[in-house]
Amino acid sequence: VQLQASGGGLVQAGGSLRLSCAASRRTFSGYAVGWFRQAPGKEREFVAAISWTGANAYFADSVKGRFTISRDNAVYLQMNSLKAEDTAVYFCAATRRRPTPMIEMEYTYWGQGTLVTVSS
Repeated sequence: VQLQASGGGLVQAGGSLRLSCAASRRTFSGYAVGWFRQAPGKEREFVAAISWTGANAYFADSVKGRFTISRDNAVYLQMNSLKAEDTAVYFCAATRRRPTPMIEMEYTYWGQGTLVTVSS
């Protein structure tokens, strides 16, 4: 499965962006999908994940209440009330593991990343 993340860009603090993650096989059926991010000079960290059914979503404490995640044939990360500290390259990843993991080593397939820059 090849993943394509898109939707990144430059936004002012307090603004919103929606990231999309599409699969080469055109559907994520059977896969949980997670978003991770890596800020300059920092380790990659978990942001959010959605279960393969779409019934359950998980968020890092740093984004709870600001970010939402949803899925249809693609997976979307809606980011609201963005802060400068949200600046990072965002990666989507997919896995068949259950329950939905929140650590990167549990994910099998990765997209190339999309850059989000939040100006303060």
